[in-house]
Amino acid sequence: MKTTLGTAAAAFSIAIAGSVAGATELRLSHQWSNKDVRHQVAQIVADEVAAADVDLEIKIFGSKSLFAPREQYKPLSRGQLDMTVLPLSYAGGQQPAYNLTLMPGLVKNHDHAARLSDSPFMEALEAKMAEDDVMVLVHGYLAGGFAGKDQCITGPDDVKGLQTRAAGKSFEQMLAGAGASIASMASSEIYNAMQTGVLNAANTSSSSFVSYRIYEQVSCYTPASDVALWFMYQPLLMNKSTFDGLSEEQQAALLAGAEKAEAHYLAEAKKQDAASVEVFKEAGVEIAEMTAEDFEAWRAIAQDTSYKSFVKEVPDGQALLDLALAVE
Repeated sequence: MKTTLGTAAAAFSIAIAGSVAGATELRLSHQWSNKDVRHQVAQIVADEVAAADVDLEIKIFGSKSLFAPREQYKPLSRGQLDMTVLPLSYAGGQQPAYNLTLMPGLVKNHDHAARLSDSPFMEALEAKMAEDDVMVLVHGYLAGGFAGKDQCITGPDDVKGLQTRAAGKSFEQMLAGAGASIASMASSEIYNAMQTGVLNAANTSSSSFVSYRIYEQVSCYTPASDVALWFMYQPLLMNKSTFDGLSEEQQAALLAGAEKAEAHYLAEAKKQDAASVEVFKEAGVEIAEMTAEDFEAWRAIAQDTSYKSFVKEVPDGQALLDLALAVE
């Protein structure tokens, strides 16, 4: 069957993509390479759906090839895109509550993150997603840590007076509250900023620390381990009307694939943190550990800075924050 340009355009604008060779084709967009864990999550779902043989195909558009990284949520909510793997805080402009998914001190470790994903806090966020015709298929968090050019960074006192790069507005607010000077830049710019002396310390994800070779520019690394400050919620999302329009067999295949992908996501996220430690050790970088006391000291500063700002900016911010903090 020959598909006309008009048919293709129509398929782009409706909730469920048009029939392709008898099978419904869903388009999934993300910003990462095919080696990234977030692509692996998408691929597991696509492979499981294909194996289920339910006339459903998921076509993955990675490496920003379909939409720019921060421009995926709106087309998803409008049914112009079927699925995406997305750091949810990217959509904080549409739903300010989502900024709580990149907030210092809310998540302690990966197991705590998994409990948050299965809690009234996440149910409240999912209710907001439903308002935008969006649903979660796969929950997942990735963690990060600190690196210092000349010293180790574990507690708030360690950043006083340092030019520091943070991942996200809420982290900048907390670090400024601890006495750091803030340098805003993409994680891809950390290396050069360290090399030229513009930057003394940085906070980013475990995978970015490795992929951008930050170990070549620092003397000490504080990874995510038993406790960590930096966690970012990066789920696989789907347009809800698209999902609701599928057959029961197709929905079941998607949910089964999502369950398998979520288990992989959690296991790989833990592995990335451990693998980053080995890379830094091999480069001769000192490894520091953040203690539970350090974590609580950071959280106390976050409560006076980041949390306070969030509650002021978001109408039901205090209720959402309380739900998150209630998860042990």
